[in-house]
Amino acid sequence: LELIEYHNTNMASVLKAGTLKNYFTTERYLNKFLIQKLKIKDIYLKQLNYRFIIDFERFLRNYSPSSKRKALGNNGVMKHLERFKKMIHFAIKLEWLVKNPFGQFQLKFDRYDRQYLSERELELIENTYFNSQRLERVKDIFIFSCYTGLSYIDVKQLTVHQIVKGIDNNYWIYTKREKTNEVVKIPILPKALAIIDKYKVLSERIGSEMLLPLYSNQKTNCYLKEIAKVCKIHKNITFHVARHTFATTVLLSNGVPIETVSKLLGHTKLSTTQIYARVLEHKISEDILRVVILQVIVSIMVNNLLLLKHGKPIDLEMH
Repeated sequence: LELIEYHNTNMASVLKAGTLKNYFTTERYLNKFLIQKLKIKDIYLKQLNYRFIIDFERFLRNYSPSSKRKALGNNGVMKHLERFKKMIHFAIKLEWLVKNPFGQFQLKFDRYDRQYLSERELELIENTYFNSQRLERVKDIFIFSCYTGLSYIDVKQLTVHQIVKGIDNNYWIYTKREKTNEVVKIPILPKALAIIDKYKVLSERIGSEMLLPLYSNQKTNCYLKEIAKVCKIHKNITFHVARHTFATTVLLSNGVPIETVSKLLGHTKLSTTQIYARVLEHKISEDILRVVILQVIVSIMVNNLLLLKHGKPIDLEMH
């Protein structure tokens, strides 16, 4: 545990607050594992081995939180092991540990498609007016993110000073991503600009430099579920879905090159952006399949009409 404390103390000035919070959560799980399963409060680094890792993995998979939180899924388990692995590498660099207990262990994350809104779903939310001020406000800021790709924390920290008129005479957002520290320059599309103008008066009235009024992330996601229900969209919509929608529906679907998408999202690696391209390929494949099925149905209908015309039995089978 001394290693964990030393790691977290030294990384406090390097890691973002959210990332550091995740390390503290991993530390709590390690504490529970030591006390509940191994019946000890601490362990020497030299005692860490492959068995310790797989036993800790099993503990994480079987752990049932006493609160209302769900049990950890596979990727949640892998994230904790990934953080623990980084701490072990830190110990090796410090020469506190010689043999790497993770040497034979492979992290296996489940691959999943990023949830995003289709063009029709996006229009549906845009064109729905909510009598509730809280829902209308959350809808507006969600749509703003759909057309800028900004994450919740980046929207929350957005100020009037980050809106700049470019050499093209259009307005741009100049910001730095909270997560990666990457500088991002995003052209403000007309729908996003309209939302800025809508809330500009409110910001000026309350004397706030913040551009848009946000509820907490938890409340925002809760209200988004209400919005999805009203719009009859059967997807688990969170604020982060807006960012995925920007990448997939607003940019890639309209032919924007993946390199440009990567820059607009503030990704440090192109491979991160390519996840969206795979999602788009999957969607295109489904769309083509629907066209093929439609052509088969039309072909059968035409064939049956011709048979009826000549007084022959109708073919009811699809070939």
